[in-house]
Amino acid sequence: MPRDPGQTDRLIRRLRWDELDTAWLIAFAGLARDEDLAGAGLRQRPLRAGDPSASLLPAPGRARARIVARRQMVIAGLGMVPLVFQAYGAECTGRALVGEGSVVTAGTVVAEVEGPAANLLSAERILLNFLQRLSGVATTTQEHVRALGSSATRLLDTRKTTPGFRMLEKYAVGQGGGYNHRLGLFDRIMIKDNHLAAGDASSSARITALVRRAREARPDLLVEVEVDRLDQIAPVLEAGADIILLDNFSLAPMREAVAMIRGKAWCEVSGGVNHATLPSIGEIAPDFVSCGALTHAAPWVDLGLDWD
Repeated sequence: MPRDPGQTDRLIRRLRWDELDTAWLIAFAGLARDEDLAGAGLRQRPLRAGDPSASLLPAPGRARARIVARRQMVIAGLGMVPLVFQAYGAECTGRALVGEGSVVTAGTVVAEVEGPAANLLSAERILLNFLQRLSGVATTTQEHVRALGSSATRLLDTRKTTPGFRMLEKYAVGQGGGYNHRLGLFDRIMIKDNHLAAGDASSSARITALVRRAREARPDLLVEVEVDRLDQIAPVLEAGADIILLDNFSLAPMREAVAMIRGKAWCEVSGGVNHATLPSIGEIAPDFVSCGALTHAAPWVDLGLDWD
Protein backbone atom coordinates (compact mmCIF):
# COMPACT_ATOMS: atom_id res chain seq x y z
CA MET A 1 0.00 0.00 0.00
CA PRO A 2 1.50 3.40 -0.93
CA ARG A 3 2.46 5.58 1.98
CA ASP A 4 -0.49 7.82 2.85
CA PRO A 5 0.32 11.27 4.32
CA GLY A 6 -3.17 11.30 5.82
CA GLN A 7 -2.10 8.52 8.20
CA THR A 8 0.37 10.70 10.10
CA ASP A 9 -1.90 11.42 13.06
CA ARG A 10 -2.51 7.67 13.46
CA LEU A 11 1.15 6.73 13.14
CA ILE A 12 2.57 8.91 15.88
CA ARG A 13 1.29 11.31 18.49
CA ARG A 14 2.22 13.27 21.57
CA LEU A 15 -0.03 12.56 24.52
CA ARG A 16 -1.45 15.74 26.03
CA TRP A 17 -2.02 16.12 29.76
CA ASP A 18 -5.76 16.62 29.20
CA GLU A 19 -5.91 13.17 27.57
CA LEU A 20 -4.86 11.48 30.80
CA ASP A 21 -7.48 10.16 33.23
CA THR A 22 -7.40 12.44 36.29
CA ALA A 23 -9.25 9.96 38.50
CA TRP A 24 -6.77 7.24 37.59
CA LEU A 25 -3.79 9.52 38.28
CA ILE A 26 -5.17 10.42 41.73
CA ALA A 27 -5.67 6.72 42.47
CA PHE A 28 -2.12 6.03 41.26
CA ALA A 29 -0.77 8.76 43.54
CA GLY A 30 -2.83 7.16 46.30
CA LEU A 31 -1.04 3.85 45.78
CA ALA A 32 2.30 5.61 46.14
CA ARG A 33 1.03 7.34 49.29
CA ASP A 34 -0.09 4.04 50.79
CA GLU A 35 3.33 2.48 50.18
CA ASP A 36 4.85 5.33 52.18
CA LEU A 37 2.30 5.70 54.97
CA ALA A 38 0.83 2.23 55.33
CA GLY A 39 3.29 -0.32 53.91
CA ALA A 40 1.15 -1.16 50.88
CA GLY A 41 2.60 -4.21 49.17
CA LEU A 42 3.62 -5.89 52.39
CA ARG A 43 1.82 -9.03 53.47
CA GLN A 44 2.02 -7.83 57.07
CA ARG A 45 1.03 -4.18 57.31
CA PRO A 46 2.24 -1.93 60.17
CA LEU A 47 -0.09 -1.74 63.13
CA ARG A 48 -0.10 2.04 62.98
CA ALA A 49 -0.08 3.84 59.67
CA GLY A 50 0.97 7.43 59.10
CA ASP A 51 4.02 9.67 59.34
CA PRO A 52 5.23 9.69 62.94
CA SER A 53 8.14 12.00 62.06
CA ALA A 54 5.85 14.77 60.84
CA SER A 55 3.57 14.27 63.84
CA LEU A 56 6.40 15.45 66.09
CA LEU A 57 5.98 19.04 64.88
CA PRO A 58 4.98 21.23 67.84
CA ALA A 59 2.14 23.02 66.07
CA PRO A 60 0.01 22.43 62.97
CA GLY A 61 1.39 25.53 61.27
CA ARG A 62 1.49 26.30 57.57
CA ALA A 63 4.62 26.32 55.49
CA ARG A 64 5.84 27.29 52.04
CA ALA A 65 8.47 25.60 49.92
CA ARG A 66 9.99 25.77 46.45
CA ILE A 67 10.63 22.92 44.04
CA VAL A 68 14.10 23.62 42.67
CA ALA A 69 16.05 22.08 39.78
CA ARG A 70 19.53 20.98 40.86
CA ARG A 71 20.79 20.62 37.26
CA GLN A 72 19.75 21.49 33.73
CA MET A 73 16.72 19.44 32.71
CA VAL A 74 13.46 19.33 30.80
CA ILE A 75 10.48 19.69 33.13
CA ALA A 76 7.56 17.27 32.88
CA GLY A 77 4.81 16.18 35.24
CA LEU A 78 3.92 19.42 37.05
CA GLY A 79 0.28 18.44 36.60
CA MET A 80 0.88 15.78 39.26
CA VAL A 81 1.42 18.41 41.99
CA PRO A 82 -2.26 19.11 42.76
CA LEU A 83 -3.18 15.45 42.19
CA VAL A 84 -0.65 14.21 44.76
CA PHE A 85 -1.97 16.75 47.27
CA GLN A 86 -5.51 15.60 46.51
CA ALA A 87 -4.51 11.99 47.14
CA TYR A 88 -3.22 13.04 50.56
CA GLY A 89 -6.44 14.90 51.28
CA ALA A 90 -4.32 17.82 52.42
CA GLU A 91 -5.08 21.52 52.20
CA CYS A 92 -1.96 22.07 50.15
CA THR A 93 -1.67 24.05 46.95
CA GLY A 94 0.96 24.30 44.25
CA ARG A 95 1.77 26.87 41.59
CA ALA A 96 3.91 26.07 38.55
CA LEU A 97 6.42 28.76 37.65
CA VAL A 98 7.62 27.24 34.37
CA GLY A 99 5.80 25.55 31.52
CA GLU A 100 5.77 21.86 30.78
CA GLY A 101 8.56 20.96 28.42
CA SER A 102 10.67 23.93 29.52
CA VAL A 103 14.44 23.58 29.64
CA VAL A 104 15.60 24.93 32.99
CA THR A 105 19.04 25.45 34.49
CA ALA A 106 20.36 24.53 37.91
CA GLY A 107 18.77 26.67 40.62
CA THR A 108 15.54 27.37 38.73
CA VAL A 109 12.43 27.37 40.92
CA VAL A 110 9.94 25.35 38.91
CA ALA A 111 7.01 25.50 41.36
CA GLU A 112 5.93 26.81 44.75
CA VAL A 113 3.86 24.80 47.23
CA GLU A 114 2.08 25.82 50.41
CA GLY A 115 0.04 24.07 53.09
CA PRO A 116 0.08 22.53 56.56
CA ALA A 117 3.72 21.77 57.34
CA ALA A 118 3.06 18.17 58.41
CA ASN A 119 1.17 17.43 55.20
CA LEU A 120 3.86 18.95 53.01
CA LEU A 121 6.49 16.88 54.79
CA SER A 122 4.50 13.68 54.31
CA ALA A 123 3.81 14.32 50.61
CA GLU A 124 7.27 15.66 49.74
CA ARG A 125 8.97 12.43 48.70
CA ILE A 126 6.08 11.09 46.63
CA LEU A 127 5.65 14.43 44.89
CA LEU A 128 9.33 14.61 43.99
CA ASN A 129 9.39 10.97 42.88
CA PHE A 130 6.83 11.70 40.16
CA LEU A 131 8.54 14.89 39.01
CA GLN A 132 12.05 13.44 39.03
CA ARG A 133 11.02 10.36 37.07
CA LEU A 134 8.99 12.19 34.42
CA SER A 135 11.47 15.04 34.02
CA GLY A 136 14.19 12.41 33.68
CA VAL A 137 12.33 10.79 30.78
CA ALA A 138 11.78 14.18 29.13
CA THR A 139 15.45 15.14 29.57
CA THR A 140 16.72 11.83 28.20
CA THR A 141 14.38 12.14 25.22
CA GLN A 142 15.62 15.62 24.40
CA GLU A 143 19.23 14.39 24.49
CA HIS A 144 18.35 11.69 21.95
CA VAL A 145 16.42 14.14 19.75
CA ARG A 146 19.48 16.39 19.64
CA ALA A 147 21.62 13.44 18.58
CA LEU A 148 19.46 13.14 15.43
CA GLY A 149 20.51 16.65 14.46
CA SER A 150 18.63 18.22 11.55
CA SER A 151 17.33 14.90 10.20
CA ALA A 152 13.63 14.68 9.31
CA THR A 153 13.50 11.29 11.07
CA ARG A 154 11.20 11.39 14.09
CA LEU A 155 12.16 9.75 17.36
CA LEU A 156 9.62 7.34 18.85
CA ASP A 157 9.26 5.63 22.22
CA THR A 158 8.37 1.95 22.78
CA ARG A 159 6.31 -0.17 25.17
CA LYS A 160 9.37 -0.69 27.40
CA THR A 161 7.86 1.43 30.14
CA THR A 162 7.67 1.18 33.93
CA PRO A 163 4.54 -0.85 34.84
CA GLY A 164 1.82 1.58 35.90
CA PHE A 165 3.72 4.58 34.53
CA ARG A 166 3.02 3.85 30.82
CA MET A 167 0.91 6.90 29.96
CA LEU A 168 2.83 9.29 32.19
CA GLU A 169 6.16 8.24 30.69
CA LYS A 170 4.82 8.49 27.16
CA TYR A 171 3.48 11.96 27.98
CA ALA A 172 6.97 12.89 29.23
CA VAL A 173 8.55 11.64 25.99
CA GLY A 174 6.44 14.19 24.13
CA GLN A 175 7.57 16.95 26.45
CA GLY A 176 11.15 16.09 25.57
CA GLY A 177 10.51 16.38 21.83
CA GLY A 178 9.87 12.72 21.00
CA TYR A 179 6.71 11.03 19.78
CA ASN A 180 4.57 8.13 20.96
CA HIS A 181 4.79 5.03 18.77
CA ARG A 182 1.75 3.23 20.10
CA LEU A 183 0.20 3.46 23.52
CA GLY A 184 -0.40 -0.27 23.96
CA LEU A 185 -1.30 -3.46 22.17
CA PHE A 186 -4.78 -2.10 21.53
CA ASP A 187 -4.07 0.66 19.00
CA ARG A 188 -2.04 -1.01 16.24
CA ILE A 189 -1.51 -4.41 14.70
CA MET A 190 2.20 -5.09 15.15
CA ILE A 191 3.44 -8.31 13.57
CA LYS A 192 6.85 -9.14 15.01
CA ASP A 193 9.19 -12.09 14.55
CA ASN A 194 7.42 -14.15 17.21
CA HIS A 195 4.06 -13.59 15.53
CA LEU A 196 5.51 -14.77 12.24
CA ALA A 197 6.99 -17.83 13.94
CA ALA A 198 3.76 -18.60 15.80
CA GLY A 199 1.80 -18.16 12.59
CA ASP A 200 4.19 -20.45 10.68
CA ALA A 201 4.92 -17.57 8.31
CA SER A 202 8.35 -18.67 7.20
CA SER A 203 7.75 -18.33 3.46
CA SER A 204 6.93 -15.19 1.47
CA ALA A 205 3.45 -16.45 0.68
CA ARG A 206 2.70 -17.09 4.35
CA ILE A 207 3.97 -13.65 5.37
CA THR A 208 1.70 -12.09 2.76
CA ALA A 209 -1.28 -14.15 3.93
CA LEU A 210 -0.72 -13.21 7.58
CA VAL A 211 -0.52 -9.49 6.83
CA ARG A 212 -3.64 -9.60 4.70
CA ARG A 213 -5.47 -11.52 7.40
CA ALA A 214 -4.51 -8.85 9.90
CA ARG A 215 -5.85 -6.09 7.65
CA GLU A 216 -9.11 -7.94 7.09
CA ALA A 217 -9.58 -8.60 10.82
CA ARG A 218 -9.05 -4.99 11.90
CA PRO A 219 -9.38 -2.55 8.99
CA ASP A 220 -9.55 0.30 11.52
CA LEU A 221 -5.94 -0.23 12.62
CA LEU A 222 -2.62 0.34 10.91
CA VAL A 223 -0.53 -2.77 10.26
CA GLU A 224 3.20 -2.77 11.04
CA VAL A 225 5.51 -5.67 10.28
CA GLU A 226 8.98 -6.29 11.70
CA VAL A 227 11.64 -7.62 9.33
CA ASP A 228 15.25 -8.52 10.00
CA ARG A 229 16.37 -9.38 6.46
CA LEU A 230 16.21 -7.57 3.14
CA ASP A 231 14.45 -10.49 1.42
CA GLN A 232 11.46 -10.12 3.77
CA ILE A 233 10.65 -6.60 2.58
CA ALA A 234 9.14 -7.36 -0.84
CA PRO A 235 6.43 -9.78 0.40
CA VAL A 236 5.51 -7.42 3.23
CA LEU A 237 5.15 -4.55 0.74
CA GLU A 238 3.12 -6.79 -1.55
CA ALA A 239 0.78 -7.63 1.32
CA GLY A 240 0.07 -3.93 1.87
CA ALA A 241 1.60 -3.27 5.30
CA ASP A 242 1.41 0.35 6.36
CA ILE A 243 4.74 0.38 8.23
CA ILE A 244 7.83 -1.79 7.97
CA LEU A 245 10.06 -2.02 11.03
CA LEU A 246 13.73 -2.70 10.30
CA ASP A 247 14.97 -4.60 13.32
CA ASN A 248 18.68 -4.52 14.16
CA PHE A 249 19.86 -3.64 10.65
CA SER A 250 23.45 -2.48 10.33
CA LEU A 251 23.96 0.77 8.42
CA ALA A 252 24.68 -0.58 4.92
CA PRO A 253 21.63 -2.89 4.65
CA MET A 254 19.56 -0.25 6.46
CA ARG A 255 20.34 2.23 3.71
CA GLU A 256 19.34 -0.32 1.06
CA ALA A 257 16.16 -1.24 2.92
CA VAL A 258 15.04 2.38 3.36
CA ALA A 259 15.52 2.93 -0.39
CA MET A 260 13.39 -0.16 -1.14
CA ILE A 261 10.58 1.00 1.15
CA ARG A 262 10.52 4.76 0.58
CA GLY A 263 7.23 5.95 -0.88
CA LYS A 264 5.69 2.47 -0.69
CA ALA A 265 5.20 2.25 3.08
CA TRP A 266 6.35 4.04 6.21
CA CYS A 267 9.73 2.93 7.49
CA GLU A 268 10.83 2.58 11.11
CA VAL A 269 14.26 1.62 12.42
CA SER A 270 14.72 -0.10 15.78
CA GLY A 271 17.44 -1.97 17.66
CA GLY A 272 20.88 -0.72 18.58
CA VAL A 273 19.62 2.86 18.79
CA ASN A 274 21.60 5.16 21.06
CA HIS A 275 23.38 8.52 21.15
CA ALA A 276 26.26 7.13 19.10
CA THR A 277 24.18 5.56 16.32
CA LEU A 278 21.44 8.18 15.98
CA PRO A 279 23.47 10.64 13.85
CA SER A 280 24.19 7.94 11.24
CA ILE A 281 20.59 6.72 11.28
CA GLY A 282 19.42 10.31 10.85
CA GLU A 283 21.58 10.64 7.72
CA ILE A 284 19.87 7.60 6.19
CA ALA A 285 16.56 9.29 7.08
CA PRO A 286 13.98 6.57 7.73
CA ASP A 287 10.62 8.04 8.66
CA PHE A 288 10.95 6.96 12.27
CA VAL A 289 13.48 5.56 14.72
CA SER A 290 12.31 3.98 17.98
CA CYS A 291 14.35 3.76 21.15
CA GLY A 292 13.43 1.89 24.33
CA ALA A 293 16.10 3.72 26.33
CA LEU A 294 13.96 6.86 26.39
CA THR A 295 11.95 5.20 29.15
CA HIS A 296 13.67 2.04 30.37
CA ALA A 297 17.10 3.63 30.79
CA ALA A 298 16.21 7.23 31.65
CA PRO A 299 17.91 8.33 34.90
CA TRP A 300 15.98 10.39 37.38
CA VAL A 301 16.89 14.07 37.49
CA ASP A 302 17.57 15.93 40.74
CA LEU A 303 14.78 18.17 42.01
CA GLY A 304 14.62 19.30 45.61
CA LEU A 305 12.07 20.87 47.94
CA ASP A 306 13.59 23.92 49.59
CA TRP A 307 11.67 25.31 52.52
CA ASP A 308 11.12 29.03 53.08
